[in-house]
Amino acid sequence: MASKNTASPKKTNKYSYEEMTKQLIDHSIKLQEKNAEMINSMNKLTNKISEMVELFEDAANHIKSGTDEPLVRKLEVLLEQNKNIARGLVLLEKYVRDKTMTGTPSQMSTRPLPKSPF
Repeated sequence: MASKNTASPKKTNKYSYEEMTKQLIDHSIKLQEKNAEMINSMNKLTNKISEMVELFEDAANHIKSGTDEPLVRKLEVLLEQNKNIARGLVLLEKYVRDKTMTGTPSQMSTRPLPKSPF
């Protein structure tokens, strides 16, 4: 009986080894398929990004050439407005900071909150 018990684990180990080998091969093949899909997706993404960069370059060249004067003027006005808004925000921040430094904590807590226009 001892010989049967020793022969049995060898068959089980061999079966497990073969089964494990098949599973490893299957998983390797599936992994390669997924890698191929990912490479294709990355190639498509790279092409789309290249097209987008090309579009931006064409738009920049078009604006630089001066053929689209109304757009350039609108962009300049928008840039100036953004600068004015930034200056206003900086001044507002300084004003609020000065007010909070000069006010006492008891005054700050008794003031009601301003009503929001939204």
